[in-house]
Amino acid sequence: MDKSLHNARAVAEILNSAGFDAEAVEMDLASRESIRNLIKKAREYGQIAMLVNAAGVSPSQAPVEAILKVDLYGTAVLLEEVGKVIREGGTGVTISSQSGHRMPALTPEEDEQLACTPAEELLDLPILQPEHIKDTLHAYQMAKRCNEKRVMAEAVKWGQRGARINSISPGIIVTPLAVDEFNGPRGDFYKNMFANCPAGRPGTADEVADVAELLMSDKGAFITGADFLIDGGATASWFYGPLRPEK
Repeated sequence: MDKSLHNARAVAEILNSAGFDAEAVEMDLASRESIRNLIKKAREYGQIAMLVNAAGVSPSQAPVEAILKVDLYGTAVLLEEVGKVIREGGTGVTISSQSGHRMPALTPEEDEQLACTPAEELLDLPILQPEHIKDTLHAYQMAKRCNEKRVMAEAVKWGQRGARINSISPGIIVTPLAVDEFNGPRGDFYKNMFANCPAGRPGTADEVADVAELLMSDKGAFITGADFLIDGGATASWFYGPLRPEK
């Protein structure tokens, strides 16, 4: 699924050519109605057993309002709605970001607000108001912090259905979204980040998929409510190495 049906069809064609049975569906992550329509469509084929949410927009792709609406609110709604119907033994992964780990710590009360506030009230939280969001990067970081906390809270609810949900926080991964960032106003920042992380390079989508495969399989049966940082050590370097900001 994709907000662009053209893009969704292109991916479906690749999957079908590889032997899968995929159908393209248009869906807007910022719309609860659109999310419900997607779930309704999926249930035509049987019970929902798995969810992989990789939808989102980056700091160079959208304004603050859109980032919060899609990456923060939309992900919260998707986890909530799928959590209502996921089958026993089902599992899900949502893609977050290392950005949520680099942001300064919030108070315990603020973390709980991000985790537990009803989705329709999330964007009304004081910490998400324009006077508290400095720029698109800050909005993105806040959205990804919310993703991580939301997964923890939703894991409790999913567990009541015998299902699991986790998140993955990739670092610099070579994808179309990352290319937009490389060519955007923070391009030099991101290039310096992967050059000076312990791995010394950006990651690949396959490396993220390897972790998702573990989480979605029976080998990950005891893992739920967790976030996995896959960034080549960039966050470690940010706090304790050459990427550490000057004070």
